[in-house]
Amino acid sequence: MSSVVIPMPKIHETAIIHPNAVLGKNVEIGPYAVIDEEVIIGDNCKIGAHAVIHKYTTVGKNCKFFPGCSIGAEPQDLKFKDEKTSTVIGDGCVFRECTTVNRATGEGNKTIIGNNILMMAYTHVAHNCIVGNNVIMSNVATLAGHVIVEDRAVIGGLSAVHQFCKIGRNAMIGGMARVAQDVPPFMIVAGDPAFVSGLNSVGLARAGMPQEIRSQLKKAFRILYRSGLPLQEAVATMEQELDSSEPVEHLMRFLRNVERGIIRTRRD
Repeated sequence: MSSVVIPMPKIHETAIIHPNAVLGKNVEIGPYAVIDEEVIIGDNCKIGAHAVIHKYTTVGKNCKFFPGCSIGAEPQDLKFKDEKTSTVIGDGCVFRECTTVNRATGEGNKTIIGNNILMMAYTHVAHNCIVGNNVIMSNVATLAGHVIVEDRAVIGGLSAVHQFCKIGRNAMIGGMARVAQDVPPFMIVAGDPAFVSGLNSVGLARAGMPQEIRSQLKKAFRILYRSGLPLQEAVATMEQELDSSEPVEHLMRFLRNVERGIIRTRRD
C-alpha cells in the first residue's frame, strides 16, 4: 500500500496575512511577516521573517524578500493624503535586508519595479519611481520621488539620486555619487557632485552589444562631452555623423527629452 505524502505548510504560524490577500502557488512566508490587504503575491515567492508587504501591492513570480523589507508603504511625501495608490513589482526580483519601496502619491498612480531587479540591503525607492528591468542597486543606494531608471542600469552603494532625475539604460553610477541631473544612457558617473567619467564600455560588452555599435557610442560620447557643443547642437551633430542603430537612436531620444539637464564631465 503506497503512502500518502502530505506537503508541509510553507506559511509560518506567526505570519499575519489579511483575509483578502491573494497568494500564488508555492509561496513561502517566514516568521512574523505581514501581508496587508489587497496584496497579490505571485507564484514561488519567498517572503522572509519580519518582512512587510503593505496594502495595494502586486508582486510577480519568483521574487525574494529578505528579512525586514518594507514594500509598498505610504510615501514619505507631505502631499500624500491617503489616496489609493499602488506598488507594482515584476518577476524575479530580489529585495535584500531592510529594503524600502514606497507606493505612489496621487490618486491611481503607481510605483513600478520591473523584472529581475536586485536591490541590496537598505536600498530605498521612493514614491512614483519607475525602475526598469535588470537594474542593480547596491547597498544604501537611494532614489528620491519620481525618478526613472532605465533597463540594466547599475547604481552604486551609498549613492543618492535627486527627485525627477532620469538614469539612462546601461548607465553605471559609482558609489557615494550625488546625482542631481539626468544620466545619459551608456555612461559612467561618479563623484559628489557627480560627473561623467566615460562610456560604460565594459558594461556594454557584458550586455552583448556588438563592437560596431560600441564604436558609434564612443563617437557619440566624444561629440557630447568633448566637442564643446551645446546639447541641442551635439544631438544634431550625432544625427549627421553617426550610423543609425537602436542604441544610438535611444541615446538621442533620451537627450532630446532631458528636462533637468545632463551630468557633465569634470572638465566642464
